[in-house]
Amino acid sequence: MNKFKYYFILLITTISLFSCSKNDTATVESLRDYAVQFTTDNTDIEEYLKTNYITVVDHAGFADDQDITITKIPTGGTQKSIWDQTTYELKSRNVSLHDITYKMYYLVLRTGTGTAPCNLDGVLTAYKGEYLARETTDGVTTITSTPFEEVKYPQSFLSLFSTITGWGEIFPQFKTGTYSSNADGTVTHNDFGAGVMFIPSGLAYYSSGSGIIPSYAPLVFSFKLYEINRLDQDSDGIPSYQEDLNGDGYMRVLATGVTNPDDTDGDEIPNFLDVDDDGDNYTTKIEIKNPATGLPFPFADIPSCNGNTTDPARIKKHLDKACQ
Repeated sequence: MNKFKYYFILLITTISLFSCSKNDTATVESLRDYAVQFTTDNTDIEEYLKTNYITVVDHAGFADDQDITITKIPTGGTQKSIWDQTTYELKSRNVSLHDITYKMYYLVLRTGTGTAPCNLDGVLTAYKGEYLARETTDGVTTITSTPFEEVKYPQSFLSLFSTITGWGEIFPQFKTGTYSSNADGTVTHNDFGAGVMFIPSGLAYYSSGSGIIPSYAPLVFSFKLYEINRLDQDSDGIPSYQEDLNGDGYMRVLATGVTNPDDTDGDEIPNFLDVDDDGDNYTTKIEIKNPATGLPFPFADIPSCNGNTTDPARIKKHLDKACQ
């Protein structure tokens, strides 16, 4: 019995080693060219916009306010496509990345009445995400959408610096609204910005995919912008939105040799990531503290806020910013 067991184990081991030694190599797809893939994505997105119509819930004060449904126009249908309708403005934004210029469409349901985030802030947003794909049935190929995530009642802020690129490009085009607290502990949001963004894969997950999202999939997000949280990406004591020197709402890390409008000292590190943004070998965090105490200035009490320029020159620009 033991001898039989020995030969059985030997046989199994031999088969396993033989199987492992076979030269079976998996086919790995090379990274697709960004420009070629964008052309494909843009074609799919535009076809989706031209073959589907949108329904929007206008229900102020309720959780379903600005909810949307996107439906394929049936054969012979008279519904206006998202592309052709004029109730909601369909806009586009050019984004330079991967050595190409992406064209990104977004639909404005409501701009909002409050404050717009910059592309580095945190946002409190309700949203629903779907991915687009081509499917062939009975020889007919159509663009389909598949839901992959929905958040109706957001509990935390999402950093636009950490999410997919497309989010950071579109949210600054919208504003927050107002809110009121209810007796049952819930919050009612009104007049918030709401829209739909159509994101080519190069501004989303591209070749990696995510969860059930396949690689190279364009995404569609409907969203509502409730609140924003001003973040400080380099923890230098200055909120990142205040380091947007040209005031366009966007700050970026640019390619080597490209002049960055948000880089004070020209060291190719934008201010929002530069702990010494004026290049004087004093960190910004130190420069915005009272040199006498080492503690943060109570800005309203700073002499220079009243026109006195006796403070060290190296902190003047930070003081001026704080006094604005």
